[in-house]
Formats: sequence, structure tokens, C-alpha cells
Amino acid sequence: MAKPDNRKNNVERLQKMVENTKENIEAAEETMHKEDLSAAEKQAIQEKNQRRHESIESFKAEIADEKSDRENGRI
Repeated sequence: MAKPDNRKNNVERLQKMVENTKENIEAAEETMHKEDLSAAEKQAIQEKNQRRHESIESFKAEIADEKSDRENGRI
């Protein structure tokens, strides 16, 4: 039997994901300042960080949806 959908902690879980993603961006930025990285490696880090920024925006939209559902008693 499938587990029931428990969304009660989704906001907190998503906020933690935003925090973790921001930490990953900061770590990647620090890595980019190393002199021994090639231009291709730096480009790859920049592209990955761009995707991380996009993920954060998606997480924030999902957080807003979850908060709305809580306020309206759908969770």
C-alpha cells in the first residue's frame, strides 16, 4: 500500500533545501577563485550555480504554494 502524502513539514523541508543550495553556491564561488582551475571548469561551475539559482526560485514558489495551502486548510 502506498504511503499517504504527508505535506505538513514541506515548508520547513523546502526552506532547508534553499539554505543548502545557497551554501553550495557559496562553496562553488570559493572554488572558482582557485588559480589551478581551467576556464572550462570555471564555466561549468558558473553554469551549475545558475541552475542552483533557478532551483532556489522554484523552491521559493513552492514554499509560497505550501504556505497558502496551510493557511487555507488544505494541509
